[in-house]
Amino acid sequence: MATYRDNPYGAFNFLVNLGDSTESETVGGFSDVSGLGVDLSYSEYRNGNEKFNTVRKVANTYKNDDITLKRGLVGSLTLFEWLKNVADGAHEPRLVTITMLDEARNPVASWELRNAQPKKWTGPTLAAKGGGEVAMEELSLVCEDCTYK
Repeated sequence: MATYRDNPYGAFNFLVNLGDSTESETVGGFSDVSGLGVDLSYSEYRNGNEKFNTVRKVANTYKNDDITLKRGLVGSLTLFEWLKNVADGAHEPRLVTITMLDEARNPVASWELRNAQPKKWTGPTLAAKGGGEVAMEELSLVCEDCTYK
């Protein structure tokens, strides 16, 4: 689905599907997605008869960074219930999909987080001063694989 163009896409137009088949419609859009990244590990290897006195770098395993989602608190308990179920011992991995859209809201790129599970939920910071801020909740996810499509 990745689509090439000369001008980069804006980072403000995206959808997040948490893989919850019981929720048929989006309940509060996410304002931020961060942490899409991969960390590759390499092993050092050298033959005894190598021509050069240096080691080779051989790729082995990799790990994905934790993904952080932020949204305005809308009263939906689905994120908190998922976190609570996992904290209580349930095994509830999901296929989470993050889809970037172009200006016409057509999908142009997506990331699939395989076996994503909640790691941390942070509630809003409540402060009586000012009164202009939005109450935000934050969910950190771990996943076994992050595939760019």
